[in-house]
Amino acid sequence: MTLQLKRNSAPIRMRNYGRIVQDMIAYASALPKGQERETLEVYIAQCMRQRNMVWNRDQESGINRVREDIIRLSDGKLTCDSKAFKALMGEVPADNKKKKK
Repeated sequence: MTLQLKRNSAPIRMRNYGRIVQDMIAYASALPKGQERETLEVYIAQCMRQRNMVWNRDQESGINRVREDIIRLSDGKLTCDSKAFKALMGEVPADNKKKKK
């Protein structure tokens, strides 16, 4: 008995990220809004940022480019507006609890 896996033959939209990132974005787009989807968005952004550093060693590839690419690859289904994503970008402090005196 032989196990055969279906091969994804859809073209890769952004070669610098590869098929894995594209498939992760498709999976995250299908999830309902919630904690799991937000966590996956942040993880995907971190992966994309690392891939950008490998492909663009001479250029500083910022998180804004990653955000635009996530929105483009998900056809607008992922918006990257969660608190965790903004904390990754540095817009919101990661721990915004006020200390009691």
